[in-house]
Formats: sequence, structure tokens, C-alpha cells
Amino acid sequence: MSAGLPGRPLVLQTIACIAVPQMAPFEFGVICEVFGIDRAEHGGPTFDFHVVAAEPGPISTKLGFDIVVHEGLAAAETADLVAVPASLIDEPAHPEVLRVIREAVDRGAWVLSVCSGAFTLGRAGVLAGRRATTHWMYTDRMADEFPDTVVDPDVLFVQDGKVVTGAGTAAGIDAALHIVRTELGASAANIVARRMVVPPQRDGGQSQFIQTPVAEVRTDSFARVTEWMLEHLDEDLTVDRLARTALMSPRTFARKFRAETGTTPNAWLNRQRLLRAQQLLEETDLTLEEIARETGFGAAAVMRHHFVKVLQTTPTQYRRVFGPRQVG
Repeated sequence: MSAGLPGRPLVLQTIACIAVPQMAPFEFGVICEVFGIDRAEHGGPTFDFHVVAAEPGPISTKLGFDIVVHEGLAAAETADLVAVPASLIDEPAHPEVLRVIREAVDRGAWVLSVCSGAFTLGRAGVLAGRRATTHWMYTDRMADEFPDTVVDPDVLFVQDGKVVTGAGTAAGIDAALHIVRTELGASAANIVARRMVVPPQRDGGQSQFIQTPVAEVRTDSFARVTEWMLEHLDEDLTVDRLARTALMSPRTFARKFRAETGTTPNAWLNRQRLLRAQQLLEETDLTLEEIARETGFGAAAVMRHHFVKVLQTTPTQYRRVFGPRQVG
């Protein structure tokens, strides 16, 4: 049985993906790919995964073909995570789907939407008073339709409580991996990401607006620089030093780095350092000071600050849940 972080007793085991009329096949496939595949042979998670519908049978997609769904909404009524793919935003939501989403939030389950699936969450009333996002093409419409929701148009995903809304298409992968990482740890998320051949490290706060849509498809020069950065996380990596490595001026480097990755060099480095620290806490018995030095945080107190700020937990608590003593 997998454990959640302290104060989060719900275990991520049963997943229900709600198939809705006129849904987008890719976003539906994202949910199925992250949560629906048995990855036990690679040491990854296995979920009790269900595709459900308010009215089982052929469910239309917006590309003109149907997907046949055999289950009703029963599994969603007790699921640890209820996920909603994108669909045409003017397609009316079934009242039973809205009920299931509301009840999931009320009982403390995770709720995830991908892209325009956020409109279904909004119509269920679960985004009132929350921050949320959707594809940048629809953020103005979303803000108009749900004025009591704070819509952030320039992020990959938003978590507010246990409600996670992802932006367009591939950002749904980031949002889904974020939930896996939060409940099951960095190693589990890395295994899923590696099988999918996608980066496991993109932050929710990273911008939707990047010149290269997937950060890992870069120019050769930036691929070399970021690989070098990962190999030297324990060193003092100033923008000036990184710019010299990339044979650019500091100003040009900072501008081009953000254009290609959607974030600043410092923010990218901090995220990589945090991910590396999570991995070391899960897989080694190194002390907190040793991990802080190896990951470039320098001191355990600095590492603790970043853990609390980003993960809402401390390194000690994280190791208690996901560390070597929890295996088996």
C-alpha cells in the first residue's frame, strides 16, 4: 500500500476517468497513460483504474469516432482520484457527472481536469473561491463564466487543495505526474515519466507561453547546458557562469533560457535540486546536511525552506514517508 504525506491520509489507489461526450482523445489518453498502465515490473505504481461514464456505451469524441465505455459512475463515487479530460466547452455536462465531482471534493478525494475539462469542474461548482487554469485559448472565457474563480492564464497547472487543473494538452501530463509525485513520491513519478519518455520535472508555475512547447526539445546548445547543469548541481551556478558555459552574455542567456524552458535559470535549478534531494531522501541514508551539499542547497536549513515552500513538508517528514525504511 502506498502512503501519502503527513496530514494526507488518503491513499492513491483507485482512479476513475470520466469519459464525457465530445471529449478530446489525446487528453483522455493522457489520463489513461499515467494511471491506467501496470508499471510494477519496473518498480512503479499500479492503480485500480476505471473508465466510467454517466451513460455507458459509445462516447463520442470531438474527432468523430466513438469510444465504448462499459462502466457507470459507481467507481467514481469512491475513487481516490476523479479525472476529467478535455471536451468541447459548449457541450453540456451530465448532472450525474457534476454530482460525482462535487461529492469527490466533499469527501477529500483528488480531482483532476485536463485542458478544457476545467469547465466541467467549474460547472460542478468546485472551483468557486479557488485558483485554477485551463488552456490559454479559453482562460478569458473561463474567467467570464466563473467570476468567483481566480483563473491563472500563464501556468502549466494549478493545485488548490486537492483540486488540480491542467492547462492545454501536454500540461495534463505534468498535472497528473504532480499528483503521483505528491502522493507516492518522486521515484514513482520518475518511473512513470521515464516509461512515457517525458520530463518529470516541469513545475506547475512554469509558463504556458514558451517558444519551444516541450522544454526538453531544445536547441543542441541548450540541451548541452542543461545536461551540464544537472551534472554540477552541487556547485554555485550563477547566471554569469552558466552564460559563459553557453558562450552567451548573461542577459542573452537569461532571455533565451526562459524562452526555451518557460522559467528562469534559478527557478529551473532549484526545481532540479529539489527533485534530486527527494530522490536521495527516498533511496539513501545520507544525512540532511550531506544531501543539502550534494544537491547545491548548501545547508539543511536552506533545503528545508525549499521543501516547505514547494512541497508543504520538511525533508525529515518526506523521508519518514518515502524513505528506505518505508520500502516493503
